[in-house]
Amino acid sequence: MQEEKQKLDLLIIGAGPAGLAAAIYGSWLGLKTVVLESGIIGGRAWMAPHLENLPGFESGIKGSDLVEKMRMQALRFHADIHDNEEVIGLELKGEVKRVVSRNQTYETSALIIATGTQRRKLLVPGETDFLGRGVSYCVTCDGPLFKHAAVAVIGNGEEAAIDALFMADLATNVLLITNEREVDVSGTLIGRLQKKTNVETLKAQIQGIVGEQIVKAIKILDYSTGQEVERPVRGVFVSLGGVPLTAIVKSAGVETERTGCIAVDRQQKTNVDGVFAAGDCTCGGMQVVTATGEGAMAAMQASAYVRKSL
Repeated sequence: MQEEKQKLDLLIIGAGPAGLAAAIYGSWLGLKTVVLESGIIGGRAWMAPHLENLPGFESGIKGSDLVEKMRMQALRFHADIHDNEEVIGLELKGEVKRVVSRNQTYETSALIIATGTQRRKLLVPGETDFLGRGVSYCVTCDGPLFKHAAVAVIGNGEEAAIDALFMADLATNVLLITNEREVDVSGTLIGRLQKKTNVETLKAQIQGIVGEQIVKAIKILDYSTGQEVERPVRGVFVSLGGVPLTAIVKSAGVETERTGCIAVDRQQKTNVDGVFAAGDCTCGGMQVVTATGEGAMAAMQASAYVRKSL
């Protein structure tokens, strides 16, 4: 049986960098704020071993340390943050928004969606086993850890090509594994890849990731020969794109783009009055710094909306 409905000024779905930034700003602005996170606080940012490009941290910061600082800051302003509380239903019509979790029902004047994305997986042996020990879904987060090493980038589109170019300036050798029979990269990216003497593009499909405590090699099926071979690498970067976690909000009437990203304007407003979105679910910069900026903007706009409605 569900508990009595809790009435809020602002409810935030998702406690990654965007959601936590929104919680800091919303509660700092005096809104009664609750954050619901279906998994761990911090999301993918929590797993980042070292963030070197975040302004204000000269020597970088561990992802989990940054998340904890943001969480404590939000709590200091009296935000209420719930982990492991999944949202299962939304009713967004009218001035009061109704959010149903597995624990209880909330009624809120404004809603911020910060559900992030789920990276597309390879679904091959070893991928999960070596996550954080050689397998990564973010070259800008983890690439500098593999300076002067051999790495593989798995993917067949623009993202993979850009990631391979990024790693070419760090690693000794970069294998760009298409995972498809044809290369789907065009324009200047092809030329830039060809100029990198340490980048090798292979039309092949990855079959598995092997190692002991860390990644040592990948098994691939070479489409040109039809043979399975093993190539030594220390890092495997999966660059297959992301899948926005937006199914539940889309079914509630929030507009999404063709790619599944939530459509927002420059104030992070969606097509539904009083509903805002921020972070990777909007497919913006896909960086911690851009996510926090979007979260702050969404909270400021939500505060203005709530006060206008009083």
